[in-house]
Amino acid sequence: MSFIRRTWTAREADEWTREDLITVIISPLCYIILTLGVLWSLLLQPIGFIMLGFGGLLTYIMHWIIDPKLRSISEEYEKKQKEYLEDLERSVRWEEKHG
Repeated sequence: MSFIRRTWTAREADEWTREDLITVIISPLCYIILTLGVLWSLLLQPIGFIMLGFGGLLTYIMHWIIDPKLRSISEEYEKKQKEYLEDLERSVRWEEKHG
């Protein structure tokens, strides 16, 4: 069993988990590090380029952690939306025929 879970059902993904906590901690760090990296890079400070690289790596890790959860929730939502639209279409057509 891996420390970071990569497969989710929509119901499981909707719950608060360790992956969410990790992402909540990494997210503000990414913004701060990338912002400072851009600032110092514009001032041509070497630490700025290092921070940009590290911020990019942290952003990639954050995306790698949370993306499977978001995809499973999104797929379930799209499925429900499609069913709703099909039901709405049947209802509208019935009203046109019998209205």
